[in-house]
Amino acid sequence: MRVTLLGAGDTTGTPTVGCDCDTCEAARERGVERTRFSVHVENERVDESLLIDFSPDFRYQFLREDVPLPDAAVITHIHFDHLDGLGNVFRVFDSLSVYAADETDPQTGKSVAETVRDDYHYLDPLEVRPTTPLETIHVCGFDVTLVPVEHPPLVCYGLAIEDPVTGAKLSITGDTSYNVPEASREVLADPDLLLADAIVPAHLCEYHPAGGRHETDDGVPRTFGTKHMTREGALDLAAELNAERTRLVHLAHYYPADEAFEEPLAVDGEQYEL
Repeated sequence: MRVTLLGAGDTTGTPTVGCDCDTCEAARERGVERTRFSVHVENERVDESLLIDFSPDFRYQFLREDVPLPDAAVITHIHFDHLDGLGNVFRVFDSLSVYAADETDPQTGKSVAETVRDDYHYLDPLEVRPTTPLETIHVCGFDVTLVPVEHPPLVCYGLAIEDPVTGAKLSITGDTSYNVPEASREVLADPDLLLADAIVPAHLCEYHPAGGRHETDDGVPRTFGTKHMTREGALDLAAELNAERTRLVHLAHYYPADEAFEEPLAVDGEQYEL
């Protein structure tokens, strides 16, 4: 299993357009970036690959990393930074199966699968495959399981990807607070590699209108506001999941420059063999 981080950034990416903060300037000086979130997972055993989320930066990411176009894809939720690159299917793919959860979102009245189908009805190559969370499906030679996480106000999902032959396992938290349901934690547990949402360090919670949540015994917030984990929350979750290796993703340019490129914060283009 070859995992390529196509996009390790949050909704604006780093550097952010029009921003001259110290972190964005440091990224430019270092020649690194964090485009909007997307992960490419290649199964060398069957010569197929799976894409997790369609970043708006799809075209640039695939040209930059020179990875194969996916044979199938998974959409975790309908926020634009995870979905809007799906339009790149037009005149690029002959066919593409896209897997998305079949649970109805009370906020929209539709499932993620229904939203993808309706919003991209004009894409003839697209075949949307509604998928039941916590039920494993077989895609690109992998066992793939969507798991519910907490990213209000919309439904959102993480996932576990496992090679049933080699036993290699990748877990992705998706966009989530620290309050990941126990059933989902059980599916995500014991990965060789965990990609965990960690939008900002905990000390920045004082600047969020909702503050921080899910504090440690020492009062350190593990959730920034209500939607995303802090760096500290993501690392605590990684320890609880017994992750062999952890990379923090969906990172904002609000990380102070002296913290923004420290381990285990990911940047685009990282590649892992599991």
